Amino acid sequence: MILSILIIIIGFVLLIKGADWLVTGASALAKKHNVSDLVIGLTIVSFGTSAPELVVNTVASLNNHSDIVFGNVLGSNIVNLFLILGISAMIYPIDVKSNTVWKEIPVSILAVVLLFVLTNGFLSTGSNVLSRIDGVILLVSFGGFMAYIYKQMKTDQLQPGSEETQLKEMTNLKIWGLIIIGLTGLIIGGKLVVDNSVKIATVLGISEKIIGLTIVAIGTSLPELMTSVVAAIKKNSDIALGNIIGSNIFNIFLILSVSSLINPVQFNTSFNTELYLLAGGTIILFIAMFTGGKKKLDRWEGAVLLGIYLLYTGWLIAGEL
Repeated sequence: MILSILIIIIGFVLLIKGADWLVTGASALAKKHNVSDLVIGLTIVSFGTSAPELVVNTVASLNNHSDIVFGNVLGSNIVNLFLILGISAMIYPIDVKSNTVWKEIPVSILAVVLLFVLTNGFLSTGSNVLSRIDGVILLVSFGGFMAYIYKQMKTDQLQPGSEETQLKEMTNLKIWGLIIIGLTGLIIGGKLVVDNSVKIATVLGISEKIIGLTIVAIGTSLPELMTSVVAAIKKNSDIALGNIIGSNIFNIFLILSVSSLINPVQFNTSFNTELYLLAGGTIILFIAMFTGGKKKLDRWEGAVLLGIYLLYTGWLIAGEL
């Protein structure tokens, strides 16, 4: 089992570095085309930091590990919303643009509601399966979100700065080299994490659901954590918040759609608890935008989010003992 733990750590390192290289290369490509920080946060950075979840879920779906498929996505979204956003806001209060308040946050709530409807059989025969048809519905929803982002690209202006200048000066060879090496690291790392997480769950008698919601979810969310914390330290609210909201939307609309298109995924109804928590947490985030007279996530509100995550994790572990 020690060997499996070491291999998982190696897998996470590959996932984190792979995502980092992919984000750097993709961001440089975007900066060359004068794309704004908010759009980059909602798209390229979100996709790059969600890439570990995508790879892990692809491997899990191919091998019919349905609890890891849902546990990874829902667990990652919970980590993003409560743990990472909470820590980021405690480092530095996050200013939020009106578009994010009235459009991106509601879309992330809609994504949770849609997933609840699809997985609990309200649009089908009543079976708790995320089918290929459901996957198409999620993929179409993702397409709609990307169309909105494309529209935003035409209105948001790039803010000049030294980091943007450095990215713009990066050669095309280096950009595509980073993207290709990053993707390779993600693929290899994802397989190592899934295969060995299942081994550990089997040896310890722990359910794949708990493994997915904790070890795998936190591990695949490390890129989001690093990205948002660094953005908070640099006082770049657009990247810090856009990364989290974008990643949560990507995880549901894109990653679960890909997972179900590969193989229909059986939904364990006990995951409804996580869906309720995600919906409630996103609503809390929306309400927080109207406290204090300014659209901002203050330090005390970040502390509330972090506190909710710690209570949830404690409850999760206690239930397994």
